[in-house]
Amino acid sequence: MRSDMSKYDEVEHMKNEESDSKSDSDNSNVNSIEVQPSKRKRYHRHTPHQIQQMEEFFKECPHPDDRQRKELSRVLGMEPLQVKFWFQNKRTQMKTQHEHQENTQLRIENERLRAENMRYREALSNASCPSCGIPTPIAAETSFHEQQLRVENARLQEEIDHISAIATKYVGKPFKNFMDASSSTTPHVISLSSAGNFKESSEATDLESLTNDVRRSASYGPIVIELAIAAMDELMRIALQGEPLWLPSMDQNTCLLNEEEYLRSFSRIFGPKLKGFKSEASKESVVVAMNSADVVEILMDVDQWANVFSGLVSRATILEIISCGVGGNYNEALQVMNAEFQVPSPLVPVRDSYFVRYCKQHMEGTSAVVDVSFDHLQCSPPPVTCRRRPSCVVVQDMRNGYSKVTWVEHVEVEDRGIHNIYKPLITAGLAFGAKRWVAILVGHSQRTAILAAATKISSNEANHLANQEGIKGMLKLAERMVTRFCCGVGASTSNAWTTLSGNGTDNVKVMTRKNLDDPSMPFGVQLNIATSFWLPIPPKRVFDFLRDHCTRKKWDMLWNGGDFKEIAHVTSGKEVGNRVSIYQGGNPSQSKMIMLQESRTDPTASYVVYGPVDTVSMNAILGGGDPSYAPLLPSGFAILPDGPTGGQGRGMPPQAETGGSLLTVALQVLVDSSPNAKPSMGSIAAANNLISCTIDNIKKALIPNSS
Repeated sequence: MRSDMSKYDEVEHMKNEESDSKSDSDNSNVNSIEVQPSKRKRYHRHTPHQIQQMEEFFKECPHPDDRQRKELSRVLGMEPLQVKFWFQNKRTQMKTQHEHQENTQLRIENERLRAENMRYREALSNASCPSCGIPTPIAAETSFHEQQLRVENARLQEEIDHISAIATKYVGKPFKNFMDASSSTTPHVISLSSAGNFKESSEATDLESLTNDVRRSASYGPIVIELAIAAMDELMRIALQGEPLWLPSMDQNTCLLNEEEYLRSFSRIFGPKLKGFKSEASKESVVVAMNSADVVEILMDVDQWANVFSGLVSRATILEIISCGVGGNYNEALQVMNAEFQVPSPLVPVRDSYFVRYCKQHMEGTSAVVDVSFDHLQCSPPPVTCRRRPSCVVVQDMRNGYSKVTWVEHVEVEDRGIHNIYKPLITAGLAFGAKRWVAILVGHSQRTAILAAATKISSNEANHLANQEGIKGMLKLAERMVTRFCCGVGASTSNAWTTLSGNGTDNVKVMTRKNLDDPSMPFGVQLNIATSFWLPIPPKRVFDFLRDHCTRKKWDMLWNGGDFKEIAHVTSGKEVGNRVSIYQGGNPSQSKMIMLQESRTDPTASYVVYGPVDTVSMNAILGGGDPSYAPLLPSGFAILPDGPTGGQGRGMPPQAETGGSLLTVALQVLVDSSPNAKPSMGSIAAANNLISCTIDNIKKALIPNSS
């Protein structure tokens, strides 16, 4: 035991001597450092006490500020910079340890998932049908590329079926026979353009050319879909923003787009503005007595859309339906359309536009429909006078069947050919702007609500009492009359107007039509004559004068100055003067003919439209008969404010007694009941004299000193 202790003492003695020698060596090195600096960096070792104190402080505050570092350095006898470096190194060390632990856990989790995946794969490889025991093909084994090919194949097959059905309709024989190369006949074929239009051709189209057309049509869909999605995103952002993107107009009654802010906030992914085109943009919000589904139904049904907005839409056609929607509604529905937008006057050119209409339900009770032109995507775009940037509506459901509609109109238009008297109205955005669209929609919602609640017709004679079906028939007939009047008075390409010249009739337009097979109009040759002019009279006064049957004899030349008697009427809106009436003339020669008249007004426009109907047809309609085939040839008036200075132009109530009016007069008469007859110059001169006398009588009655 003692020998072991002595050995221990010798070892300790040798260690002490070695330590002393190292100390002496260190001292000599220190002295040499004072003479000549060493190239190696000296490291400071912290004492256990210093490390313990800094560890405890680190637990409370890993990021000490300057004051705390100075206090620590004073207490621990260290430099502030040393304290700073220690905390930096400690934080780095903790971060490294944390990452190492995370990597270890992820590695373990990865190994577990890999093992579980292997078990599932082994189980799936042995899967079989429980009923027949035959091995089941596993969808998971199908490659992603194969799945994509299957989806694309199904889509192309749908496109081919769609095109085949249309081609069969136009060609008149099954599509498979049409494609049969062995056919000995050369059929009259239809070639498909990239936009979905159909062009007739007398030359035979071989299978390869037709296949290329099908492929072009099928590949066009994804581009349109991407455009529609981008347009929907922009519409939602624009519709929900306020200032500085939207600024109040000068009359503080509508919102106009700040073009500089728009260009700064939105990328122009819809193509550059065409040369000679100008931008128009407006926004309007309103509450209507309809739910969002009803509003969407109006917009996505092209016939209903053109009918409801007949004062703005003169012609509308669906060129192609890319998607009918999902879930049994119009959600995700996508249509390619062509439409003409009009002012009810032959003096204002229509705005022709090709665009995509896309509907999407964003959340429960909120839907949006967006229009956007796509001519910039086509190699040979059709000539257009209007390009629709993301426009249309966002609809949000409210209580009691109401909904909030935010309408955005953003277009680029070719500003040519507009008559001078209409320029202030169009420049102010009151002819085609959002305010005009929502005013029409509000009027339609009121009309629909009144129709649903109507149970009795207001009548002065017992033989004209009607049930609800009779009221509906009367209102439907009046609606068809107004729609036909609006379509027949504008400058649509379907209206072949001829300008009458001489004797102050430079603005009078005339056209003839032959009706051979439409039972909703009289058969034979029809003459339509129309003109527009300015009156220094507020729209409200003009509207009240023209709709009043008591003052009708002052201007109506066809009823020979006889008195008029209202025998029945139905209120068709909340504004004073919105009503559908049945009149009968006091002249005995007119006892077999009665007249249907509708007067409607809103803050942007007013109409007084009328047409003769035989007594037998009207009694049948009031008794619940079908009004679709009652022959009707409408005439009447369209009254617009003369610009933003007019009462209605400022969005004031229709009762406003300020500003002037733009009055369009249109008369339609049956020249000859024989479809083969031709209108003579005498009949045209008589019609021109008729409309001239009507205008003179209106001016004399409203402006006594005009003569």
